[in-house]
Amino acid sequence: MLEHLTKETFLQKVFNYETNQDWKFEGELPCIIDFYADWCMPCKMVAPILEELSKEYAGKINIYKVDTEEEQELAAVFGIRSIPSLLFCPKNGQPQMAMGALPKESFKKAIEDVLLKA
Repeated sequence: MLEHLTKETFLQKVFNYETNQDWKFEGELPCIIDFYADWCMPCKMVAPILEELSKEYAGKINIYKVDTEEEQELAAVFGIRSIPSLLFCPKNGQPQMAMGALPKESFKKAIEDVLLKA
């Protein structure tokens, strides 16, 4: 099951942008954050793929969801203009953003290349 983040949990589990100006990952495992909205059709296409990946990579990565309608401040902090937008956060190094509904193979490649290589 994917965890939905609020601003509060985002600050604890991903990045505390209120105290850090530079990126500093707070999580235990690398993660993907899906910025989505309930009315977005491409977001609905991505949701089951992320569910599958959360099971396949259980214990290796976390997958979080942020509802851009409810968490407008988080969407603004990351300059989210189109959804779905996916933020790939490695344990070390800078996060990378991908836009749009990606196929499962693209997610797997990004997970292997960005999240699990470090």
